[in-house]
Amino acid sequence: MSLATKYNPAEAEAKWYAYWMANGFFSSKVDPAKEPYTIVIPPPNVTGVLHMGHMLNNTIQDVLIRKARMQGKNACWVPGTDHASIATEAKVVSMLKERGIDKKSITREEFLKYAWEWKEKYGGIILEQLKKLGASCDWDRTKFTMDPDLSDAVISVFVDLYNKGKIYRGVRMVNWDPQGKTALSDDEVIMKEISSKLYYIRYQIEGSEAEYLTIATTRPETIMADVAICINPNDPRFAHLKGKKAIIPLINRAIPIIEDEYVDMEFGTGCLKVTPAHDVNDYELGIKHKLPVIDILNDDGKLNEKAQILVGEDRFIARKKIGKLLDEIGQLEKIEDYKSNVGHSERTDAVIEPKLSLQWFLKMEEITKPALSAVMDDVIQLYPPKFKNMYRAWMENVRDWCISRQLWWGHQIPAFYLPNGEFVVAKTKETALEIANAKFGTNFTIEELKQDEDVLDTWFSSWLWPISVFDTEVFSTGKPNEDLKYYYPTNDLVTAPEILFFWVARMIIAGYEYLGEKPFKNVYLTGIVRDKLGRKMSKSLGNSPDPLDLIANYGADGVRTGMLFSSPAGNDLPFDEKLVEQGRNFANKIWNAFRLVKGWEIDENASGDANTASIDWFENRFQQALAEIEDHFDKFRISDALMATYKLVWDDFCSWYLEMIKPAYQQPIDRPTLDKTIVFFEDILKILHPFMPFLTEELWQQMRKRSTAEALIISSWPTAKSFDEKPIAEASQVFEVVSQVRNTRNAKGISPKESLSLAINTKHPGLYQKFEAVLKKLANLSELQFGEKVDNAISFVVKSDECFIPMAAEVDVEKERENLSKELEYTKGFLATVMKKLENERFVSSAPAAVVETERKKQADAEAKIKALEESLAKLS
Repeated sequence: MSLATKYNPAEAEAKWYAYWMANGFFSSKVDPAKEPYTIVIPPPNVTGVLHMGHMLNNTIQDVLIRKARMQGKNACWVPGTDHASIATEAKVVSMLKERGIDKKSITREEFLKYAWEWKEKYGGIILEQLKKLGASCDWDRTKFTMDPDLSDAVISVFVDLYNKGKIYRGVRMVNWDPQGKTALSDDEVIMKEISSKLYYIRYQIEGSEAEYLTIATTRPETIMADVAICINPNDPRFAHLKGKKAIIPLINRAIPIIEDEYVDMEFGTGCLKVTPAHDVNDYELGIKHKLPVIDILNDDGKLNEKAQILVGEDRFIARKKIGKLLDEIGQLEKIEDYKSNVGHSERTDAVIEPKLSLQWFLKMEEITKPALSAVMDDVIQLYPPKFKNMYRAWMENVRDWCISRQLWWGHQIPAFYLPNGEFVVAKTKETALEIANAKFGTNFTIEELKQDEDVLDTWFSSWLWPISVFDTEVFSTGKPNEDLKYYYPTNDLVTAPEILFFWVARMIIAGYEYLGEKPFKNVYLTGIVRDKLGRKMSKSLGNSPDPLDLIANYGADGVRTGMLFSSPAGNDLPFDEKLVEQGRNFANKIWNAFRLVKGWEIDENASGDANTASIDWFENRFQQALAEIEDHFDKFRISDALMATYKLVWDDFCSWYLEMIKPAYQQPIDRPTLDKTIVFFEDILKILHPFMPFLTEELWQQMRKRSTAEALIISSWPTAKSFDEKPIAEASQVFEVVSQVRNTRNAKGISPKESLSLAINTKHPGLYQKFEAVLKKLANLSELQFGEKVDNAISFVVKSDECFIPMAAEVDVEKERENLSKELEYTKGFLATVMKKLENERFVSSAPAAVVETERKKQADAEAKIKALEESLAKLS
């Protein structure tokens, strides 16, 4: 069989993805005879294109789904996209601007027509890109959060929660985006450290010509909205001011001086201006002390008439002008440079304003309780579990959820306003009319009902995702369909920690509210992909490679493994393109190993007796590695599972096993050894497949003639069997001897082609005799002897065995003593490290028994080696 010298990823990727799709290997149907394994994709924004975070997240999901499929489970990975209200609306507004159309000049219906046009043109890009990565989603199940049936589910839920008294309309403090002119949820606010100014402003005490209170603020433009000055009741500096008033500069309005222990006496000047309309903490303080609220900013961030001065000015221009005006009247004490964390809109990058606004809210205090218990009691497990404390902190201090957005793209709130100033909530306008007329005894017409202009927060649809992708009618009927009964709860969710509260927690809440059941069993939280300097990858920094370029240059398998080489759960991934290069090199190594095996001629008459020990070793080593890999998967250590696989394939199979059984140059191999080697190779391809699907399918199909029903993607995951550690330990000892001989050659400049003799002083000669053929072959030995010390020889110690390589020339005894002393010092240091672990009671009591046992074995081996080295040194004295 002719096999290309180099692996061509692009050719294999196109061929096998089309093959998998054509044969329906990704699709899943309800099958009671099979155990379901379900993942729902965190729906990327419909505006999105593939970035490095998507690459990591979706690679992990694909690894999990492919492994489950091979384990015989009914694997179902549901893909889809999120309508992303703010981001999409911004894209559509930008598109309209390019066409010379102002959003304000068209109707809502016209705008939505353009929005759907944009979605149809650009909305599927990211899903197509995921196919390049090898994502084995059930594409027939692709969902969009504004599909008619999913939209109907969202409206049903709003109406249901409103009727239960859990949704209300009220004036509350929200995050306001003055550029997008909409409220935002907390997760849509990005905190950035910026350089600003700290203004020290003097407020004159009412009735006094000379006494002032100095207050430091970064926002002098809001002083016209001040309603009080707050001091700490325990602060002796201001005790004489209790009950007095201060005068706001420039507008000369008197405001009370109040007391509250909330004020930090050590921060700033020790007193605080209270502006309830423009600061979240001030708002809470205002409620507590029953203070009035004066909102001086319009929705676009400009000063309104209530400001009394600088009306119509932008907030940042007003800030500078206020500073100058205060300075002119002598009430600006000083200005200092200051760094502070300021919230910015994720989509428009505008500085967020805390703003009192009439919005729709979902009461969160009661509805969150089952979701909190589920995670705290490990009904739902977070990986890594360190995120449990963060989850608890948020859930125990949760605020009511602002669910309305001042946009047109999204699910329009099903509230209908009546001519009498009241409103009703209903799924349709017709139903709303019936309710209104029955409730108020009126005879309104349908034309008189005006639907709320706002849309729902995007998360209000995606929190239903694990349910609505299977069944949209359950929210109104309460009766789950067959799909939902079978696939729900899903198994694993893979997502980013930054949306743990805003999406993950809310899905858990919805799951218990509507089905009384968790939406998933496990949540794997990935880290953030960062560059080598530790910066988060972003377009603005220009530090993020194009994932599709990486795939084109290194192959999808190379990129997948490169992403996973250093991405433990919950920890950030310090991305380096060298990792992807390592992934590509790994693919080439496997390709070349396959070429080697398939290139051997076969001697049908030869026995495989010479390779019995080698086969026995690898059989046991494979099972040992498989157990380790399974353990890593069970604990969601996906990166560790890959590294264990990598070491098995690169080190054990390619570097040792194939060399052990490889026939001499231009000589044939025996049939039993080749057949067993192909079985090993097939098992290796199976455990590699979830990580490297394209290369493995290519080699699997070339290994032997296969039917479609025998495709690797649906083949059986290797069966775990018990293994014998003895041949593994014996081979390991032989490999160390080989390595030491090779090191000696390098140190002494002896050619690998020159055969050497080796003498071993050991109590276990049978171990070396078992692997004698391997030892002679790999170390190029002409002779293997057993006995005591050999004169004029280079010596080294493996475990407790002394090894001697006789030299023709005189051996430098001092040099030998120096080398043995260095090795002794190193081994003692190694033993000290091991003992430090074993003397740690916490480690011994909490670490898995197998891990502790491994450390004890390291201790025993090190102690035996130290004894042998000391004896060798004594003989040189």
